[in-house]
Amino acid sequence: MKRRLLITVLFVLSFSLITIAQSNRDKIKTLKIAYITEKLNLSEKEAQKFWPIYNDFEEEKSRLREEAYNVRKKTNIEALSEDEAKQLLKEIRANEYKRQAIENDFVDKLTNIISAKKVILLHKIEEEFKRKMFEEYKKRKN
Repeated sequence: MKRRLLITVLFVLSFSLITIAQSNRDKIKTLKIAYITEKLNLSEKEAQKFWPIYNDFEEEKSRLREEAYNVRKKTNIEALSEDEAKQLLKEIRANEYKRQAIENDFVDKLTNIISAKKVILLHKIEEEFKRKMFEEYKKRKN
């Protein structure tokens, strides 16, 4: 009986933490959208075309980042043979090429929607947003 209760409590607690984490991610994404839209001064027409492209790019970039992380996580570098290390390097470089290719494609698509100046400014705005979020995180942690 106690074991069932403990398992149920742990399950509910885990589900609650996942829900909170997802909620926080959604809040941050909403803040990021508002921040970028405001800082880039996107018109309604630009925003309607910009956000689907931006979201697709972010998803693909995240997928590639996760893929690279999983490769590094499962690899015991100390135990690699030279041939395995060469193969791993090929995989790492292929991932980096994919990242660069989606970045290039992203920039090409954006320059058809917004000015080149805004495309360049986007990177700066994203960095500002990350810095602000990190500062807020540090402030709340203390």
